[in-house]
Amino acid sequence: MNHKILFRLVNDLVMTFLMLIAMAYYITGNMVHEVVGVVVLFLFIVHNFLNRRWYRAILKGKHNIRRILQIGINLLFLVTMIVMIVSALFISSELFPFISIDNDMMLRQIHVQTAYWGFIIMTVHIGLSWEMILNSLRRMTGITSTNRIRTIALRILAVLIVAYGVRSSFEGEMGSKLFVYNPFGWSSVDSTIRFLIDHLSIMGIYVCGTHYTLKFIHKQGKRVEKQSDIAL
Repeated sequence: MNHKILFRLVNDLVMTFLMLIAMAYYITGNMVHEVVGVVVLFLFIVHNFLNRRWYRAILKGKHNIRRILQIGINLLFLVTMIVMIVSALFISSELFPFISIDNDMMLRQIHVQTAYWGFIIMTVHIGLSWEMILNSLRRMTGITSTNRIRTIALRILAVLIVAYGVRSSFEGEMGSKLFVYNPFGWSSVDSTIRFLIDHLSIMGIYVCGTHYTLKFIHKQGKRVEKQSDIAL
């Protein structure tokens, strides 16, 4: 497997994991939250540097539905991360207290809610690249052939993850977190492991939803092309 691709996968995997740890603010505490946030910032800069060619090619080539969605989600994720990082600097009390400002309730609200929106947008971003991630993992593990039993097992696993994710989403009041700011926190669990399992399953909803929506769009596009060829 190409070392550059492996490095990208590891960088993105670590960044995703640390973003989940950063969201567990009321479990880890403020110092851990800020340190993890700084590491996530560094990894996010690395991620964008490694994908710098993508930005130069935004206006080039054919813009089908998949590519338009990808560009929109990627740029939205970039803006969300920038807003979240800038607001974090102004409310920092541990690492950057010399930057923080008084009466920062609005900034805290912006930071918290962009974090939750960033989480959702990030999972859609992953879903848009899920086919590429799977292909990279297949090459890395040497799995090149299809297996019906393995495919069925993985799809059953995906359904179970999504089902648990829906349950976790309701129990954790994810909808309220996206639209309502709670200054007293949203700590529904006190276990880091439970927090990670719940949020990884919630990620599964959007990753699977995005992935299979793209597959459906692709199939519909091929069907339209086939019908056009027959008509000609």
